[in-house]
Amino acid sequence: MDKKNIDWSNLGFGYIETEKRFVSNYKNGAWDEGVLTEDSKVVISECAGVLQYAQTVFEGLKAYTTEDGKVVCFRPDLNASRFADSASRLEMPVFPEDRFVEAVVETVKANIDYVPPYGSGATLYLRPYMFGSNPVIGVKPAEEYQFRIFCTPVGPYFKGGAKPITIKVSDFDRAAPHGTGHIKAGLNYAMSLHAIVTAHKEGFDENMYLDAATRTKVEETGGANFLFVTKDGKVVTPKSDSILPSITRRSLMTVAKDILGLEVEERTVYFEEVKDFAECGLCGTAAVISPVGKIYDHGNEICFPSGMEEMGPVTKKLYDTLTGIQMGRLEAPKGWIKEIQ
Repeated sequence: MDKKNIDWSNLGFGYIETEKRFVSNYKNGAWDEGVLTEDSKVVISECAGVLQYAQTVFEGLKAYTTEDGKVVCFRPDLNASRFADSASRLEMPVFPEDRFVEAVVETVKANIDYVPPYGSGATLYLRPYMFGSNPVIGVKPAEEYQFRIFCTPVGPYFKGGAKPITIKVSDFDRAAPHGTGHIKAGLNYAMSLHAIVTAHKEGFDENMYLDAATRTKVEETGGANFLFVTKDGKVVTPKSDSILPSITRRSLMTVAKDILGLEVEERTVYFEEVKDFAECGLCGTAAVISPVGKIYDHGNEICFPSGMEEMGPVTKKLYDTLTGIQMGRLEAPKGWIKEIQ
């Protein structure tokens, strides 16, 4: 394949239009076969359900060039499953999970020249999404929907390596008990925008959200799950019905237990415990793991022993192992890698 003339090593994490995207429409109770199109514009009614009542869900995943030159995706079946759960929660028709994976493969193949080369630090980011497309003026689900996947080459989330960040305990709530915090809906991210802008203005990189009911338990940030390491090397992640089930977090916990032989625990994490952890990270698709060096809590600072200079040793081992699997340097557990042929 002939790669596009792109300065791969200097790509940022932003949108670059590629040649093809996948589009399928739901009408009269059924999805059509879907097509690949060069048209990047979405044309909908001014009264479309998505514009009136935010009826939209999305996913995010990447395609990589591995060390031996293959193009692969990482666990797209889990994205398909989570996407189905999100759609069901917002009373949207489920896009079949097998067709979701097929559409991901088709989209990558149609834009194969935009997959960055191995060693560049860049990847091809894919954004599957669905929205209510027909006019809806009363408060009710739409009757017609559009499912789309576009892709864009992106650079590494952290230029020059992942340096530990400083976050704050947010005064805002991310999700209500029994609400939609466990699905990947646009409305959840809209709710977090004011909080993250506020945090940035105050000099912080991200927010730590506590549970809305008691404000005593750690939940997540606006777009990533927490991962903690105890002083004796145990990997701990918060458990809650109102946080997003991160594919990266689930994969890291499997890596920790089954590959690195570490003790792992998914449980309620009380904020009062956080000061006793040795390491802290935020895990998600974009950065894999963002190390946290300091948490600011209304005048009090929690500084982790791992410090502000580099990832802690356990976090670094987790990061290196998972990225090694994704890039083909290490053997992957069965079913984790989908080769694009």
